[in-house]
Amino acid sequence: MTRMKNRAALILILQIASALALFCAIFGSELYAQSPATDAPRTPVLVELFTSEGCSSCPPADALLQKLLQQQPVAGVEIIALEEHVDYWNHDGWVDPYSSREWTERQSDYGAFFGNGAYTPELIVAGARQFVGSNQSEAVDEIAKAARGAKTELSITSGKPVANGSQHFTVSAGRLAGKGAGDVAEVWLAVTEDGLHSSVSRGENAGHVLNHVATLRSLRKLGVANANGSPVSFVADPLVKFDSRWNPERLHVTVFVQEKKSRQVLGAASTRIGN
Repeated sequence: MTRMKNRAALILILQIASALALFCAIFGSELYAQSPATDAPRTPVLVELFTSEGCSSCPPADALLQKLLQQQPVAGVEIIALEEHVDYWNHDGWVDPYSSREWTERQSDYGAFFGNGAYTPELIVAGARQFVGSNQSEAVDEIAKAARGAKTELSITSGKPVANGSQHFTVSAGRLAGKGAGDVAEVWLAVTEDGLHSSVSRGENAGHVLNHVATLRSLRKLGVANANGSPVSFVADPLVKFDSRWNPERLHVTVFVQEKKSRQVLGAASTRIGN
């Protein structure tokens, strides 16, 4: 008789436990749905890769840049990228369709500052550190270091598209951070495109299909930020023209503030064009 009572009590306890578990599952999920977690703000860090489809050591760096953008591996950091194809490899059997003399000149400016010659692949973090573009551990370390420095708050918002594939944007920069004495903080606007690729038929990468992200399509200086310590150092409403050959669903517009002499990037922001 006692054994039967114990068994009945055990069954009752199990039933109560199951009911409580069901109650927690139902109401716990409802509470979670009503109070979704919000993403904490991330610190933008600009990463530039100088690369070329004519360079056999560049595809691993291209792949690393794609990995950094997709995985965003540094906690609290938003990695913003520019993949800049130089043109000095074009004489070696393959003409890189995304290369530009402008990007070569930009790399030369960095080379003059860092005191080294141009090479590919070269990764530059926040305008302040450069190294071989396929070095993942160094890339992650330098991105984390760059995020700890003072930053200029920068924002970009898109307006309605207008005729001829153009669109207005509003760019605003907060108080300048980290500006060196006697230097000038320039505000730049870049258009990049994801998803570009080539089937290379000649040169060092002959027979390979190369894939790219954040390929630089255009770059222009918007102006100079005000260094008088005001809360808003720069405001502009640029009209950006998109080439009809670019895929609007894969375009980003990026703005950044960069010191002319020190090459240091003080802040960056980016917005996607396609839905």
